[in-house]
Amino acid sequence: MTEAGIVVAPALIEALRSATRVMFFTGAGVSAESGLPTFRDPQQGLWAKFKPEDLATPQAFARDPETVWRWYQWRRRMHATVAPNPAHHAIAKMQARIPGAVLVTQNVDRLHELAGSEAPLHLHGHLFRNRCASCGVAMPDVDDALDTPPRCDSCGGLCRPDIVWFGEGLPRTVWQEATRAAQKVEILISIGTSAMVTPAAELPRLARRAGALVIQINTAPTPLDPIAHNLRGPAGRVLPALVEAVWPSAR
Repeated sequence: MTEAGIVVAPALIEALRSATRVMFFTGAGVSAESGLPTFRDPQQGLWAKFKPEDLATPQAFARDPETVWRWYQWRRRMHATVAPNPAHHAIAKMQARIPGAVLVTQNVDRLHELAGSEAPLHLHGHLFRNRCASCGVAMPDVDDALDTPPRCDSCGGLCRPDIVWFGEGLPRTVWQEATRAAQKVEILISIGTSAMVTPAAELPRLARRAGALVIQINTAPTPLDPIAHNLRGPAGRVLPALVEAVWPSAR
């Protein structure tokens, strides 16, 4: 048992100490501890207050681009007020100690980067990037107070956040890189994800089928429970305790 009261089996500690290929797979629960709402919480989640079909589909943007744009501008302003929490920092510390570590996230915020993680694979896009809704070309950052989407210099199309909306596929190159990595890792650590959003939720199962050890950190049971070693609790408490257990000198 660690000083934080988290029980980590000796076998898991030894596996992490010796591993050279580890995937960190994160979901909204990690950033929720920084104060960002998740999407699916029945009381406080974003989809408890807003309808996805009104704000997070290509059809919604085509129908009412200004409303959709303003909602994402509001989210950018909200995200800009929060900071990485101990879970983000612990992941960055572990990455620095594991030569072949890769971070795959379903989150669209930049908290992993702000904590020091390099080049995370953003499966669902990035809130602080933009692209043209018509031709797909990357577009510059814009002031988060801008109420109307700017026009693309290349084709005149409207700027949209570089987010994967409902009905859209994941970025092909990012998904291919993530699936290749999942089939090669020794350990996959799933953190703060419901394991219900497909196809992203297939990564832990893909890793397990390829022989990897799956560790899950979550506050509640998920469909991954049967194939994972489960560490119950908030990521901001469990992950620092895991770092302490595996690398005591990293405290």
